Amino acid sequence: MSKTCAPVTVLFTECGGVGRRCYHLRMTVRKLSIALDNGTATAVQAAAERRGVSVSSWLNEAAEHALRIEDGLRGVAEWEAEHGALTTAELAAADRFLTRKARRRAS
Repeated sequence: MSKTCAPVTVLFTECGGVGRRCYHLRMTVRKLSIALDNGTATAVQAAAERRGVSVSSWLNEAAEHALRIEDGLRGVAEWEAEHGALTTAELAAADRFLTRKARRRAS
């Protein structure tokens, strides 16, 4: 069963561009009760307000980002377990690639 998709134009404030995202009209969510340090809660609320999104949406995006990083690190660890540690030259090449990609996104 496919989900109904409503494309919406949104402003991506972190990269300064406008793009299209697909939001599912019948999205399943799970409500959680969380506790944050006061300073963290204040900073999260301010960040969400700057982006014009709810705190829940901001936290969901932050969690998705953290999970992508975790998956990537796990993938690198699996690769290194099979092929050996990445060399200094390989790590430097990866840093250059990511720097170029970040600069392109920022412009």
